[in-house]
Amino acid sequence: MPVVDLIELPALLPRHVPVVGLDLGEKTIGVAVSDIGRSIASPLETIRRTKFNGDAAALFTLMESRGAGGIVIGLPVNMDGTEGPRCQSSRAFARNLFRLRDLPIAFWDERMSSMAVNRMLIDEADVSRARRAELVDKAAAAWILQGALDRLRNAAL
Repeated sequence: MPVVDLIELPALLPRHVPVVGLDLGEKTIGVAVSDIGRSIASPLETIRRTKFNGDAAALFTLMESRGAGGIVIGLPVNMDGTEGPRCQSSRAFARNLFRLRDLPIAFWDERMSSMAVNRMLIDEADVSRARRAELVDKAAAAWILQGALDRLRNAAL
């Protein structure tokens, strides 16, 4: 099975290996990376989507440049907790990634991540609309990854 429960992810990775977080959109993929201690997520890059193999190659190149060994993908669960077509698309993306490279992949509920990031960029950082468009995808990926890292830290306590 290509996807693991988030709590199992650290056991499948060597120590001091970062993980990446993904915010999958229709046109872009926001990418974030953790530090080697897996406590802080940082926005990394936004990949403009083309065809799956090109998207995967760009992602794997980023992962290799950071020494990342696992992936956390934001799962766009509906507000009522059900999974719709966007969740199916995210799960298919994970399956297809796993077919190309045997990496541990986990999902994290991303409800409200883009909305929260947009609000933060507007209210706290006073970022212009044009600049927000550049930042929101990778910032949402960092938001997703940070939530997953916090969950893992709390599970370890």
